[in-house]
Amino acid sequence: MAAWVGVDVGGKRKGFDAAVIDDRRVLVLQGRLTCRQVVDLVCEHRPAAIAIDSPCCCAPDGQTARDGELQLAKSICGIRWTPDEGRVYASAYYAWILEGLALFDALAAHGVEVIEVFPTASWTRWHGKRGSGTRAAWTRQGLEALGLDGVPARTNQDQRDAIAAALTARQHSLALTETMGDIVVPAGRC
Repeated sequence: MAAWVGVDVGGKRKGFDAAVIDDRRVLVLQGRLTCRQVVDLVCEHRPAAIAIDSPCCCAPDGQTARDGELQLAKSICGIRWTPDEGRVYASAYYAWILEGLALFDALAAHGVEVIEVFPTASWTRWHGKRGSGTRAAWTRQGLEALGLDGVPARTNQDQRDAIAAALTARQHSLALTETMGDIVVPAGRC
């Protein structure tokens, strides 16, 4: 049976949250993982695709955002910009991006398709714009509406985003996504 992995990226202290899903259910949901532990999870489950909630690259030199981020912001939802490499490495604010870049590099040698995703765009495509409610309530409702089995009764935002990333990877494998620069987003409802 096919599996897909989604990863929410945090800084060094927080680590990674990862979800492994199949066609109907969450198989694994783990948090506070190291890069090595994510790679081990991938080797164990051999997913069809891996989706990472982190930029896969920085903006070109001298730029403050990537073209795909600008396109996504105009057409789906807001997104934080990823500046050029010099700015990313110079600011502690971007430490999580460095962790994401390291994960993309670590997974490159494993023969699995690895894509960049932005779960807020996925949630927007599946569940509509957030509106005035909290992000937590919006994503909880969105996850419940997807009807995926095996979701724990209580989840945090990072776990929900890891699940959304995995679901986006599944849609990508089924050719149900579009790409905005490097960012893969669902073409429609899940």
